[in-house]
Amino acid sequence: MINYHVSQPHLSDQRSVFSDASSAFAWITRTGFQILHLGVVILFLLNAALATAAGELSALRIHDDFKEQLLVNQLLLLEDPSKQLTIDDIRSENFAGRFSAPGKNGSNLSFTRSAWWVKIRVINDSARENKIILRQAYPLIDYLDLWENTNNGWQHHQTGDRLLFSQRDIQYHDFLFPLALAPNSESTLYLRYESEGAMDIALSASSPIELIQNISKEQFAYGVYYGGFLVLVVYNFFIFVVVRDKAFLYYLLYILCFGLYMSANDGFFYQMIMPESPNLANFCLLILLGLSLLFATQFSRHILTIQQFSRKLDLAALSMIAVLGVVTFSSLLLPYALVVVTQATLTLIVMPLIFIMGIARLCSGYPPARYFMLAWSTFIFGIMVYMVKVFGYFPRTFFTENIFQIGSLIEMVLLSLALSSRVNELKKQSHTDALTDIPNRRMFDDVMRQEFLRTQRNGQPFSLLMIDIDHFKQFNDLYGHSQGDRVLKNVAAQLRSLIRKPMMPFRFGGEEFAVILPRTNERDARIIAERLRQHISSKLIGRHQITVSIGLACQEDRKFQSLSDLLNAADEALYAAKDNGRNCVVTFSCMPEKSVLTDCIISTH
Repeated sequence: MINYHVSQPHLSDQRSVFSDASSAFAWITRTGFQILHLGVVILFLLNAALATAAGELSALRIHDDFKEQLLVNQLLLLEDPSKQLTIDDIRSENFAGRFSAPGKNGSNLSFTRSAWWVKIRVINDSARENKIILRQAYPLIDYLDLWENTNNGWQHHQTGDRLLFSQRDIQYHDFLFPLALAPNSESTLYLRYESEGAMDIALSASSPIELIQNISKEQFAYGVYYGGFLVLVVYNFFIFVVVRDKAFLYYLLYILCFGLYMSANDGFFYQMIMPESPNLANFCLLILLGLSLLFATQFSRHILTIQQFSRKLDLAALSMIAVLGVVTFSSLLLPYALVVVTQATLTLIVMPLIFIMGIARLCSGYPPARYFMLAWSTFIFGIMVYMVKVFGYFPRTFFTENIFQIGSLIEMVLLSLALSSRVNELKKQSHTDALTDIPNRRMFDDVMRQEFLRTQRNGQPFSLLMIDIDHFKQFNDLYGHSQGDRVLKNVAAQLRSLIRKPMMPFRFGGEEFAVILPRTNERDARIIAERLRQHISSKLIGRHQITVSIGLACQEDRKFQSLSDLLNAADEALYAAKDNGRNCVVTFSCMPEKSVLTDCIISTH
């Protein structure tokens, strides 16, 4: 029964929640900036420590037990803004004093329209001929020329990612120059760099044997890196085929484009896919980067449900997707250098935008946002360091050169976990009643099926309660749906607080609820049902007293042959309780046909 009186809801709890969310957002933002500041300070200190060797200039000295050496102190640089200087000009006395040591950022020259000349003095201290391999580790140089002084005069080597791959001295994704040094000799090497993209002079020298050993280790690392991408692509493709969730499709497109972009950035795309199409390979690099940013934004927008959460954030994300689409698909028409700088700038905008979307959803309590933020925090740190290095503010070190790859692979794995969390969240939502926040009819059907089969196998008892709120329709018509919803939520909350696992409450539909009682016999189920009835009727909702009618059916000794028989029995018991005055519990097993149910009813009228 319901004693009717209307009470107004209070908004203090909502204000408290809003205040807590605002405080959480402010704390996370403040802490994030502190961590970022600390990371930048540590990075500067690390790079300073790694770059301390850049003191006085020295020659590259080769001896019998020569080990790989990064060429930093040994380099002299000369800028050629006109791009017209020749090797004869550079070797003349007029230019001998114009070379200078690398600046504070080492030999990372960022975006430049000039050509750059490099001068290296090489001394072979050994009494025998030594062979070394000069390596340029950054493969995105358009044109790279080397001149070495041999017994037959100056020998000219030409390479670069704008030339056919077959023109390289050694066909490898990095640029390799084999050099032979005469015994007890001194010579000078000249290199000329020209590129429309970032200019990173990343030279090292090693013996052929040591180079082979280093390459074998690198190939293993590359295999792990790209193998990880391949596994993620295949894994998420099959998941997408099964679940048909667009988030998996966007993630799949994102990691596919990003993996191909990284292969182009490392020189493998040109080597393996387009060795005879250098210009097309260069434009593919731009297109793949643009598509990676585009699908990353769309994936983030989708997995974080930004469209439902914030119209402004969604508009910002859609605007960025539109800009990325225009820039990406016009890259074949615009100047290459302009597109490179534009995409680098857009990258520095997209990353914070995605980060802000993640923080907003994290503050709102969205579970997948936890993995998402962990993933993007790792990746954003890596990509920011890499892009700052590209712009020339950090020197080239092992840390700045590889942080992009390390961060990206960790990010991809964590995003897979975010997708798994999203699937679990969607599954939970599909099995949870939105109003009462308890399992819904779909979940009820699944659990009932499992429990009935388990009972059929092991013979253990299994009880079912069907619960109906008395006179709910009249109450709803009289006081409106908002008050009716309040009653439903309150009854659900009481069921949830009183029922303990493995027992489960469900919203069956309308004003009906159900409780599944695994491994519970009829006597114990009646005690539980009566306890629920008494507790609900003793609590006022506002100033309304709520009562319920409960029907009970128990599967013991396999007396019900099918699940539908058990459901029908509990339903009949519920209707019997309603027909006999409501606010009572009726057990199906003691229901005589067409008679008063005095022995079956537990009532407190």
